[in-house]
Order: sequence, then C-alpha cells, then structure tokens
Amino acid sequence: MAFDAGMVSAITYELNSRITDARVEKVLQPERDEIVLLLHAGRENLRLVLSAGTNNPRFHITSQQKENPTTAPMFCMLLRKHLTGSRVTGITQLGFERAVEFAFDCMDELGYRKPKYLVAETMGKYSNIILLDSDKKVISALRIIDLSASSKRQILPGFVYELPPKQNKMLPLEPDRAAFDAAAADSGDMTADKFLTANYYGLSALTAREIACRAAGRLGATVDECGERLYDALCEFAAMVSEHCFEPWLVREPNGRPVEYSFFRPTEYGGDFDVIKFPDFGSLLDEFFITRDRAERIKQRTSDIFRLLTNAETRLQKKIALQKSDLADCAEKENYKLWGDLVTANIWQLKRGDEEVELDNYYSEDGGKIKIRLDKRLSPQQNAQRFYKKYAKCKTAEVELARQIKLAEAELDYIYTVFDSLTRAESESDILEIRDELYRSGYASRMKSYAAKKLSQPKLMEFRTTDGLRVLCGKNNHQNDWLTTRVASKSDYWFHVKNQPGSHCVLFCEDGEPTERDFTEAATIAAYYSKASDGQNVAVDYTLIKNVRKPNGSKPGFVIYTTNYTAYVTPDERLVMSLRK
Repeated sequence: MAFDAGMVSAITYELNSRITDARVEKVLQPERDEIVLLLHAGRENLRLVLSAGTNNPRFHITSQQKENPTTAPMFCMLLRKHLTGSRVTGITQLGFERAVEFAFDCMDELGYRKPKYLVAETMGKYSNIILLDSDKKVISALRIIDLSASSKRQILPGFVYELPPKQNKMLPLEPDRAAFDAAAADSGDMTADKFLTANYYGLSALTAREIACRAAGRLGATVDECGERLYDALCEFAAMVSEHCFEPWLVREPNGRPVEYSFFRPTEYGGDFDVIKFPDFGSLLDEFFITRDRAERIKQRTSDIFRLLTNAETRLQKKIALQKSDLADCAEKENYKLWGDLVTANIWQLKRGDEEVELDNYYSEDGGKIKIRLDKRLSPQQNAQRFYKKYAKCKTAEVELARQIKLAEAELDYIYTVFDSLTRAESESDILEIRDELYRSGYASRMKSYAAKKLSQPKLMEFRTTDGLRVLCGKNNHQNDWLTTRVASKSDYWFHVKNQPGSHCVLFCEDGEPTERDFTEAATIAAYYSKASDGQNVAVDYTLIKNVRKPNGSKPGFVIYTTNYTAYVTPDERLVMSLRK
C-alpha cells in the first residue's frame, strides 16, 4: 500500500496522543534521506523517523536503531541547532494531503520563544523534509528545489512554504452526491477502484479497491455494477477518517512476507493470506519496512561490490570451461604415444613426404591396422618426435590443468560465499568488513580508491534458544573467522550448512549442556542464514569447536572439520526471528 493521505491522517492522530509536549533530545540523520528525532515524552524515550526516500517515504515512531555517520550532514546540523531542546506542540495533517506539519516551541538566539515547523512530505519521488521559521518561511530543506528543478513550486530559503498545486480531483472526506453522480454517469463501464482514484485525491490503490470491494462484495466490479452502494461505501470511508476510527493491519503471505499495510481491516484478501492487527502504527510500519528498507539500502551501497563479484564469477566460469575443454583434449595423449611408437617401429618403411600411413597396431589385442596422419614436411624421425612432444606436453598440461581448475573452482566457491554474505549485511560496518575482506583477498585493483581501514570488533548476530543457551552467528567471512577461531571455546558446538555457502553458528555451552531442542534450533539458525534458506530438510553439519581447523593461507571463512554429525532441518523465519536478541 502507498503511504496515502488516509495513512497520514491515522499516524498523525496517533502521534498527537504520544509525542505532544515531548522534548527533542537529539537529531540524527542515519541515511541520506532520513531524519530521526530522539524524543523524551513523559517517562519514555521515543524515536520519530521521518523518511523522504523515493520508494518508502513515511513518518512514525520506530524501535529500529541504525548506525549514524561519524560526521553529521549539514541539514542534520541545522536541525540540531534549531530543534534540540524544543518541545513538540502539535502535529497537523496539511489538508487531506500526504504532508504533515510538526510544530515545535523553540528558543531563538536571544532566548525568546518562537515556534518553528518541520514539514514531512511523503509524496513518492517528490518527498521532502522542510524546516520553516515562525512565519512559515523556508529555513532549509533536505532537498532544495530551484527553478531548474521545477517551474511550478520552489523550495528555497526565504520562500513562504506552499503545498504542491492541487489536483483537479474531489476531496473524498466530503463526498458530494451531485458531483459523484455526474462523474459516475461518464464512467459506468470503468472499474470502481479506477473510478475512485481518477476522481478523488488522497486514495491509494488499496484504499480504492477496499471501498469498491465493500460496495460490490468482490473485486473488479464496475461503477454500474456497484450502483448506489459505491457512494455509500465512500461515505463510510469518509466517516471513518473524520471520526479517527483507525486500526493498524498487516497482510502477510503464507511464507510470512509482508504484502500490504493499512489503517483499516482489508477484506479483499482470501484465506491464503494472514491478516494481522498490530497494537500501533509504529510497530506495524517497522514490521513492514525494516526488511524491505534494509535490502534496498544494502543493494544501493553494495552495487559496486555486486558488479565486481559478478564480473569475477563470469570470468572464472569462462576460465573453468576453457580449462576443462583443454583437459578433455589431453585425453588424446595416449594416442600420441602410440603413434610415436608405431612410427618408430616402422621407420624403415616410411619416407619424407608421406601424408598418411597405415601400420600394424602391435598394441591392440585383436591386431589390425591403424591410420596415422603425418606432416609431409618432416622426416619419419621428426614425425615420431613430434608425437612424443605432444604426449609429454599433454601429460604435463593434464596435471597443471587439474590444479588450475581446482584453484579456480575454490575461488568461485569463495565468490559465492561473499555473495551470500551480502544478503545478510545489516549495517555500514558489515559492508565495510566485506570490502576489507575483498581488499585483503586480492581484489583491491578492482575496487576504486579503496584503502584498508582498521576494523572494530565485529557485531555478531545473537540468539537465545528456547532453553536459554546462547547462539552467535556470523554475517560474513570476517565475522565467521572471528567467531570460530577467537570467540568460541573448544567445548562449544559449531554449525554450518553442508556443502553450501552460509554462516558459521556456535552454540555456547557455558549455561549448561545443550538439549535436543537446542541442537535443532541452532541447526535451524545455521540453515536459515545460508544459501539454502528456502530449502526443505536442509543438511547442517555440527561438531565441537575443537574439531574445526582453519588451514594456513586459506580464504576468509574457510575451515575444515572432522568427527561431525549431520542434522536435517527446514529453515523457519518466524522461529529464527523469535530467538534473535
């Protein structure tokens, strides 16, 4: 669902009851297009996130904590100057638009109290965060918009703030029967949801579908098929918003992936979907956006790494294919030796200029003749030497090619482990560890302007089994090595998916001897954080840490182990997330 005007109204209503009179303790900017206000409201500390991202613009109370850059951006510094120590005096939706105004009671440079305003516009690619003074003039904005960017509306310091130009559509909160009938008369064969979004502003596709579904009892009905019920359903929606009858609902697929979020209970989804009510809109949006946002941010920040790894993968696959082709050609080496022996044995009857000879094959059990092609420019002795040289060359090449193929396949396996690590990166430090790993693994020449940096202690993923034992899990090869060789003790248990890239997981035994359930849950965590996360009955090897060894000079994350057992588990995202700390 888009963050439409109805959702803005719902969250504005919730925020007014939670953060009015809250004190702004700190202003952070963890992302280029995201501001976080740390608020102290009553006896609790809250984090208000304002996101102006192109794909997922929104604002709400969040429990998520992100790493912040070492140097705050200029806009963040400006917000700190004006808003730190101020109090929130109110939150107002600007009309029925996807824009909200946060009012703050601030102190100016002379110690006088003056209001200031922060406007969050959640309008897709036009999203913005704008700081206004007491006269509603722009102080600054996350995205400055001048005449070169837009001729209709500029956001520049000193300009009076204005909402975007209104669309030529009707307000859904005040449905007029005459206007509705006039629009419907020309749109009888149009589907009801398309009719609503075409004639009323502030409605997302989900909201329009829901109104149409409640009117017709099914999806896809036309305006004529809905009849009078469509206007009644629109009036019910207007009453719900006007009376603040909002409820946070989430729609999930059977595999647990969030599909939609809404401020009303969606009725259009069948029994194959889970429709879940949340206690508040903050937790609802956290659940919906955290995974999606993280994946998008990681993809943006690691695009160069993906490109580097993809090129390396293509190069290695082509190299291995050529080497295997050459190795197959080496299978002819015994023929070269045979031809050399037969030419030598029959050299008395051969002469220079022969192009092909037919000789008795003494080495064949059934005897018979064999045809051998010769180079007519060479003497019989030289032809025999040519065959022996080819035999020796193939014999040497066979050994070297087998070694080179093994090395290339090992490097390709390493590339796949880094690919797998990127899917689990959660923060800037995780990405930095992967960059440093690639740098130290010999990929520095392909990483533009990268310089090795001193890394801090890795932040491993931590879990607690149902019976209370601690499980740590690495997110990349650097963390895997750290966990296996420096953190775990010899009496702890080590887990890894069998014959596939994945995380090293360690079940710690300092709190007691593991139970069967502890082993199963630790194996499930290892299977989930691996390339086999979508599989069934995934094989996971486990053994004591004392049986795990890292060979000298081996690639990051590579270990060998003995005396292991194998468990077969099916990765369960809900179980793993419930165990994570």
